[in-house]
Amino acid sequence: MTDITNLDEAGLECILSEPTGATNKVLGDLSGDVVVLGAGGKMGPTLATMLRKASTDRNIYAVSRFSDKAAQARIERAGIKTIHVDLLDESQYSKLPYAENVFFLAGMKFGSSGNQPLTWAMNAYLPALVARHYKDSKIVTFSTGNVYPLVDIDSDGATEQTAPDPIGEYAQSCLGRERMFEYFSQLHGTAVTIIRLNYANEPRYGIIVDLATKILNDEPIDLTMAAVNLIWQRDANDYIIRAITLAKSPAAILNVTGPDTIPVRSLAEQIGAELGKIPRFVSQETKSALLSNASYCQKTFGPPQTTLEEMISMIAKWVAAGKKTLNKPTKYNVRNGKF
Repeated sequence: MTDITNLDEAGLECILSEPTGATNKVLGDLSGDVVVLGAGGKMGPTLATMLRKASTDRNIYAVSRFSDKAAQARIERAGIKTIHVDLLDESQYSKLPYAENVFFLAGMKFGSSGNQPLTWAMNAYLPALVARHYKDSKIVTFSTGNVYPLVDIDSDGATEQTAPDPIGEYAQSCLGRERMFEYFSQLHGTAVTIIRLNYANEPRYGIIVDLATKILNDEPIDLTMAAVNLIWQRDANDYIIRAITLAKSPAAILNVTGPDTIPVRSLAEQIGAELGKIPRFVSQETKSALLSNASYCQKTFGPPQTTLEEMISMIAKWVAAGKKTLNKPTKYNVRNGKF
């Protein structure tokens, strides 16, 4: 297991962007250039860099407003061409490069309860613009497990066949994103894969960071959302890139997460043991939670390479060392859909 506590952000992203042999093969067999839209967010830099590492003979473009200039610089140092575009402004689409392969990461979650119009614009209107513009490309688009209803914690989670039943406007707008890509896939025959992801973890962001921070600060942990799914961000990136091989019309759907339903109580206790602190809990566990079943993903692409124990150890050490985090709580425990 890698000791990450001596790494800076560039070194951390180097680890999070390391492709597997299977990813190298997928990119080797792929024709055409690649564009990552919304590349300046939480997963964009490492996804774009993994694409670059796995494919040295094609152009990789990263498109974003790039409010984080340091992230943009790290992307550029990886040999990726960055393009500054506000994707909500259709007049700027002339700046976008043609690419046969598109990874769409743009979206809005945090603050969505305070600005519902912008949330819907980002999560439903913008996807329509992109799906129309890149109608002749293969598209892998991010969505979220939040489009599913809460399910029994003993059920193994919602599968790709579970009917969406989103709670709250954020999740509803994410289903709107999916419907836009599905509509244009049917209209133009665009090959699309929709990724329903929950929850990617790395040392700067994710449920493990949330819990470790609370434990270190002696803050109580709410157990109402009694269980979660977790996946290491590198493993998620690996699945997401390989998911371009599943793209089809009508659009394919793929749940991406880890193999286990993880009780929040035991997860916090494991993190606490790593930190040498005993977590405090409030409330009682309920029998339902937001859970996804990724057995189809793992049957298709194999199990994730990083274990829960490895994730906990790496992330807890990073947080305990006072290293940089994104300070964006996942709000995994929200049950009313208000983010």
